[in-house]
Amino acid sequence: MKVQPMPIRDVLLIEPTVSGDSRGWFLESWQQKRYEEIGLPAFVQDNVSFSQQGVLRGLHYQYPHGQGKLVQVLEGRVYDAAVDIRRGSPTFGHYTAAELSSENHHQLYIPPGFAHGFCVLSPTALFAYKCTDFYHPECEGGVCWNDSDIGIVWPVNEPILSAKDKRWCPLREIPVCRLPVYEGAVP
Repeated sequence: MKVQPMPIRDVLLIEPTVSGDSRGWFLESWQQKRYEEIGLPAFVQDNVSFSQQGVLRGLHYQYPHGQGKLVQVLEGRVYDAAVDIRRGSPTFGHYTAAELSSENHHQLYIPPGFAHGFCVLSPTALFAYKCTDFYHPECEGGVCWNDSDIGIVWPVNEPILSAKDKRWCPLREIPVCRLPVYEGAVP
């Protein structure tokens, strides 16, 4: 397994070891001890979504009850983005992104305090993620997918969005009390 830090602190790109032969391939998508050794926390919930090409899901977060996420694509290809929304963070409002696919087998770890979203690049995509906290609908938040201050370069101009994702506002309009605090910052 290779672990590559992304440009924003604590976001990790993970390349699991893949063994294969003429029959196909095998990989461990999660092994508690090995992932704990690279600093990942315990996970309490697994989620899977299925989407068609052009669907953009996000940018979602929870506060309080922030969720760290270990995300991967089981079938298809997505452009995955994480935005630092931690008040006081030196990278507040910045994003990092990676292409995840069933071919490259990459995983992305996104710690609590980030808004997360992905856009489907293939005809369909089966997307899986492990979460460090349970879903709390009353804590749900979001940032609009095309926030010009963040400037995510999405690979789609007119994504297919849910009604909920259409109504998120830019990061600058979210009340400070609804944003997580960076661990190194004074609240």
